[in-house]
Amino acid sequence: MMSKRLAVVMALPLVLAGALLASAAAKASDVIQRAIDGFVRPAYARLHDDADSLTKAMRTLCDAPSQDRLDAARAEFSGIVDAWSVVEIIRIGPITQDNRLERMLFWPDRKSIGLRQVQAALASKDRTAADPAQLATKSVAMQGLGALEFVLYGDGAERLAGKDDPYRCAYGAAVAGNIETIAAEVSDAWNKPDGFAALWANPGPQNALYRDGTEAVTELVGVFINELEMVRDVRLKGFLGSSPEADKPKQAIYWRSQNTTRSLTGNLSGMDALFQASQLGDALSPDARWMAESIHIQLVNGAADATAIRGPIDKALADPTLRQKLDHFSLVTSSLSTLIGTRLTAEFGLTAGFSSLDGD
Repeated sequence: MMSKRLAVVMALPLVLAGALLASAAAKASDVIQRAIDGFVRPAYARLHDDADSLTKAMRTLCDAPSQDRLDAARAEFSGIVDAWSVVEIIRIGPITQDNRLERMLFWPDRKSIGLRQVQAALASKDRTAADPAQLATKSVAMQGLGALEFVLYGDGAERLAGKDDPYRCAYGAAVAGNIETIAAEVSDAWNKPDGFAALWANPGPQNALYRDGTEAVTELVGVFINELEMVRDVRLKGFLGSSPEADKPKQAIYWRSQNTTRSLTGNLSGMDALFQASQLGDALSPDARWMAESIHIQLVNGAADATAIRGPIDKALADPTLRQKLDHFSLVTSSLSTLIGTRLTAEFGLTAGFSSLDGD
């Protein structure tokens, strides 16, 4: 069965591959194959490469602690935040298996469950948590980017520059190794000739996941709708209040490492790269081609808003000019939700359905 995460369902009994897409000299399978080859596989390959660099930086830090090596490890952490933020929009396929998505990033952690588990491991110096193989069997909250961020930036992180807390570094290196393993597994899975990619790109009556081109393209369009909602309503509005008094800066993702807006930039940049790679806009009728250009422009503008904001998120929230950019970012994502979730889907004979955030 298809994932209930999709935020679009068929409204008309159209076969997209035989109707709109065919009229644009394209097939649904071609659109999906371009998305896979032009975006998904390269983005996961980059994530794997960055995870490898992160693991090496952590091991180097542990072998000979110094402030320079701590700074280098932190720089690699920011790099993998960039890479993950681009590709995390793909919440289908291999990343959803074996709890990989949650193991890569357990967030939001509204009740600080993950934080307490990480702090407990550091306090007790749990040897099993410092072993990548055993760590992979523990709580998902202890295995990924959130845990490593606390190791590198949380209370006591300054001791990583010296030799008086080797356990903290060993645990951080294990987390980095776990992240690298997950990235490698997902990248390999997307490259399997008989894996999920083949199912998505070759819909048909005998396909267990996608019976026709409409279902395959519905999955692709759902990526944009779901992620715009996630970025705006969970990521952004999780810390940006209706007024400065209502802000919750410590609810922002990656607030400790000051990577909050880098993450937002990556999310929108990833959506733009996916949209361009798939050439989905080419499947629109000539009268509707303006939508593709508008989607591209708005994604670029939203990413630029986030890119203009760097440093501590609480200081950005207190700066009227930067706060205005966050407000504009929210408006852009709302506009894109309407453009893609209502107008683009209508053009393709689809309509907005249930939300990926409603618990279904």
